[in-house]
Amino acid sequence: MPERAHPGHSSEPAVTTATTIRVRVLLATLVMLLPAGPAAFAAARQVDAYHWTGVERIVAIGDLHGDYQSYLLTLRTAGLIDERDQWSGGKTHLVQLGDIPDRGADTLQIIAHMKKLAAQAKRKGGHVHNLMGNHEAMNTYGDLRYVSAGEFAAFAGRDSAQLRDRYYENVLADIKARDPAAFANLPENHREEWNRSHPLGWVEHQQAWNPKWNPKGEYFEWVMDTEVAIQINDLVFLHGGLSSGYCRNSLSSLTDKARAALRESDPATPDILTDELGPLWYRGLSGVEPVASDETVEAILAQHGARHIVVGHTPTEGAIWPRYSARVIQVDTGLSEYYGGHVGYLEVSGDTLYAGYPNGRVALPGSDAERPDYLRKVMSLQPGNTGLQKQLDALQVAASATSAEDSGQDSASTPASESAATVSDQPICGISP
Repeated sequence: MPERAHPGHSSEPAVTTATTIRVRVLLATLVMLLPAGPAAFAAARQVDAYHWTGVERIVAIGDLHGDYQSYLLTLRTAGLIDERDQWSGGKTHLVQLGDIPDRGADTLQIIAHMKKLAAQAKRKGGHVHNLMGNHEAMNTYGDLRYVSAGEFAAFAGRDSAQLRDRYYENVLADIKARDPAAFANLPENHREEWNRSHPLGWVEHQQAWNPKWNPKGEYFEWVMDTEVAIQINDLVFLHGGLSSGYCRNSLSSLTDKARAALRESDPATPDILTDELGPLWYRGLSGVEPVASDETVEAILAQHGARHIVVGHTPTEGAIWPRYSARVIQVDTGLSEYYGGHVGYLEVSGDTLYAGYPNGRVALPGSDAERPDYLRKVMSLQPGNTGLQKQLDALQVAASATSAEDSGQDSASTPASESAATVSDQPICGISP
């Protein structure tokens, strides 16, 4: 299915100085050394493959989309890597919520670094969690609409032309066998047009990602090692969101279903990988209609014994964005250059939630009524981001509409992103087949 466009992102990436980064790294390190608060964590413990308890500090980052430099800047700002790009986060748990590939050129570089970082973090008592996004899945089942030229080029080598020629010969042989008439009528420029959609590196990309080409492909196996959803302390993390149709699914069942679908790799058959209400695609927790009801959000949290759901997938114009009085937190700030290069991360220290940016850190508000003041603080840290002003305007329109409703007056319609006018007609809390 086509991706939604998200206009309004600033074309200017967040900028900071080397001195500022060093100060942020030092401050973040000092935070990790402070004793835990009242909800003190005795020791981090892995309950099973999908649950951790007692984790003192969590950093969550959203969609990366092939932007290595913004990825590194985010980790440095959060105090997770040093000047040599090695782990300096101690016992912190880093959660990356999926969508590393597509749109940018640096996908392989990011994955390689995260693999090394995971090993380094483990030695220090920390952990790196890679979650599955819809774009990881798309690369495995052959939906390559958003793979950038640079990503294909990263796979290209001295044998690429020969591999592509051989594959083209197989394509022609297949057409001739299935439809001789079509083969006889191929246009003269068929090879030229075919090359445009099959650049050098395309064959190697398929061999690395697509199990139909190679069930032992390096990046297919990497995706198979990711989880769809995990829970750390009282926070559930996943890429898209949990709709009411998946409310009662265990976290393990979500990953089991996704891995089974990846092995089958048939995009023509509806499954959890392509379901618009599934955990990789669902946007109803992020204000996209039909939005999730308050009752569904409460039911999801109760199902998992959690207080917060943290999601990526839907860009926010540059802010770590709380919804449903911070019961849902969006962390896809549009970090990649494609979406404006808005660096941001969610930090959880003890029971306190923070939004981190290159120029400062802001406590997340605990109620929706406090969001305008929070957004103004974020805007002061990102003076060049016009998208945040649009978001503030939308909040104020929504607040005016609510006030008018309460007083019985007519009001103009409010933006869908901040209105719950169209609520999902799905059950409040069901389970997927």
